[in-house]
Amino acid sequence: MSDRLPTHLMVGALLRRVNDAGGMAMVRAKGDPQGGAILLLIESRSSPVRVLERTITFDGVAILAESVPPDGAEAYWRRRCSRDPDLWVVELDIPEAERFAAETILLN
Repeated sequence: MSDRLPTHLMVGALLRRVNDAGGMAMVRAKGDPQGGAILLLIESRSSPVRVLERTITFDGVAILAESVPPDGAEAYWRRRCSRDPDLWVVELDIPEAERFAAETILLN
């Protein structure tokens, strides 16, 4: 048994924090409630959509790794979901979105 929070609880907490702070957060794809990976789409009015993914390093430390998909964020996450049905895709539209994500989903 793992002492890591289930993915659905981390995603739910992130959604509430962002929405309570006046931003917008929504789930674009639901994955496995217990252990699915989390991919974040960071919206910005001044730049293209950024893609961050919660990953675990070899040391067991959770980090947010940035991906730069050559064919755009939308095509990238849809392709990833077709290969990984456990993947959660969450879109965030708030200033300092990476900070909200780090404070919420990296603490486990």
